[in-house]
Amino acid sequence: MKASIQNVALLATLFLESASASCGHGTSMMKRHVHMKRDLNGGLQKRVEVATFGYLGETGPTNWDKLAPENAACRTSKVQSPIDINPETSTLVEAGKLKMDFPHLEGAEFENLGSTIEVIMEGKNATTTVDGKVFNLAQFHFHTPGEHAINGEYMPLEMHMVHEAEDGALAVIAVPFQLCEAGGSNPLLNALLPSMEAIREPGKVTETGPIDFSGLIAALEVQPLRTYSGSLTTPPCAEGLTFFVATQTLPLDVKTYNLMKSIIGFNSRFVQNAVGADNLLAL
Repeated sequence: MKASIQNVALLATLFLESASASCGHGTSMMKRHVHMKRDLNGGLQKRVEVATFGYLGETGPTNWDKLAPENAACRTSKVQSPIDINPETSTLVEAGKLKMDFPHLEGAEFENLGSTIEVIMEGKNATTTVDGKVFNLAQFHFHTPGEHAINGEYMPLEMHMVHEAEDGALAVIAVPFQLCEAGGSNPLLNALLPSMEAIREPGKVTETGPIDFSGLIAALEVQPLRTYSGSLTTPPCAEGLTFFVATQTLPLDVKTYNLMKSIIGFNSRFVQNAVGADNLLAL
């Protein structure tokens, strides 16, 4: 009995280590872990747990299943994300089908998880309604380059807006950004820029300035999206997520992009096989 309890405790510890900073971060699947740490002046600073997985070398996507037992799906699951978004791999969602209600915020917690940078939306009363079902926005984070391909084309940046319903169902709105020759500054990204240097170091936590989502909502609600059933794009690669992928890009200026990728680094999982086909790592 004692050995069994120890084994359960070990597995729980491994799960927390592998799941920390995952794309499901902040949901009931993967709770956030923050702590206080003293700085050089003796003051206390909030710190967030950083990822134990990576994107290069031995901690990268081709070896995620070896990092912890519960990551086996990364190699064996036939329902994995990201994928190439096209008419054969996804279903069209008509414009206006998703109803987003995100309030104007005076600020939100902004974190560097080591695997991405993330804005915490828990308790902000931001919701997306799909076919009458309400999903609460838990957080949004970024991938450079974008993870989903759209008809075979990669984008330089992709935002994942991770939602959870009362029954635990997860839905992710994936928003690709494209570089614009004429500048094309984006109000949502501009709201984060002044705070980015403060979280350049993994584990750092700060506050954003005011965030206005009206431009984002206007852009997403007037375009059709593509949907499919997929998985977390990070360990433990758990199935059961519904993705809604925007097919019309949002503008991204070069200066903003260069700053974001200098902090985030490379954090894109390679495109997976079509849903239902053999896992590429198992072939």
